[in-house]
Amino acid sequence: MLILFLRSIFLYCLIFAVIRLTGKRQLSDIQPFDLVVTLLIADLAAEPASDTAVPLVYAVVPILALFLIQRMISYLSLKNVKLRKFVCGRALIVIEKGIVVEETLKKTHYTLDDLLAQLRIQGVFSIDDVEYAIIETGGDMSIMLKGIRQQPTYESMGFPAPKTGLPIYIIEDGVVHRNTLYSIGYNDCWIRETLSSLGYKTHKEVLYLCIMPDGRVCSQDKGRGNVRRLAETTK
Repeated sequence: MLILFLRSIFLYCLIFAVIRLTGKRQLSDIQPFDLVVTLLIADLAAEPASDTAVPLVYAVVPILALFLIQRMISYLSLKNVKLRKFVCGRALIVIEKGIVVEETLKKTHYTLDDLLAQLRIQGVFSIDDVEYAIIETGGDMSIMLKGIRQQPTYESMGFPAPKTGLPIYIIEDGVVHRNTLYSIGYNDCWIRETLSSLGYKTHKEVLYLCIMPDGRVCSQDKGRGNVRRLAETTK
């Protein structure tokens, strides 16, 4: 039993390493070739993991061979457009200037219901609102709305754009990230004053506290869902 446990752990670590080394695409945007490799790797590891009579090398060598093949084809695909199209396919236009391209529906085995469902997932409920819809090589659909349906931008309306950036989380689940706090030029005194201004007695009452790109402080109470906001405070 212990041997089976250790073999399973070893094969898990091996498969995890191989999948990670094949790249992010393997985890999020799986191409047909990548999917085949992933399924084969899983199948090759299944029997040695459950049968001690099968040597581990019978799984390790084929898995590493598949990894090398995948890396080689990925590299060649970067250098050769024809090979890339053969391996990954190409994007297909399914709606062009508001008109459904029926030939694309047939090629992709999409029904009109499938198309409408994909549009609804992206918040579009009418084909007439769509200028272009493209089925990407990974199966996702990209949509460009008609001009009259697109959101206006700050630039088009002549307004100054707000500051953009990622919020900086200082407290998460009641724990103060002091390294983050110090790296942006704040100190323990600042966090105590900020918590007091927000009405907290201790940082343990806070689910999260973050500094927004525009300098505002936003927090949520732990266990209660109450959100509190504060204008930018001085260091």
